[in-house]
Amino acid sequence: MKLINIGFGNMVNADRVIAVVSPDSAPIKRLVQDAREKGALIDASYGRRTQAVLIMDSDHVILSGIALDSVTGRFAQEETTE
Repeated sequence: MKLINIGFGNMVNADRVIAVVSPDSAPIKRLVQDAREKGALIDASYGRRTQAVLIMDSDHVILSGIALDSVTGRFAQEETTE
C-alpha cells in the first residue's frame, strides 16, 4: 500500500485513487455536491479553498486544499520511486 500526502498530514492510498481533478468545472461541482448528500465526501482542505478533488474507487470524493499540480506531482514522484 502506497500512501500519498494530500496536504496537512492527510494521506490516501494511491492504489484506490481513480482521478485527481480540478474543482472548477460544473460537473465536478455536481459530483462533490452529490457526494456530500450521500455522506461520501471527505473534506481534507482544513477550511481552505478546495484546489484538488480526488475521486476514489469506493465512490468517496476527497477535497484537498493543496494545488492540483502538487498532488499530481506527488503521485508521479511515487511512481518513479517504485
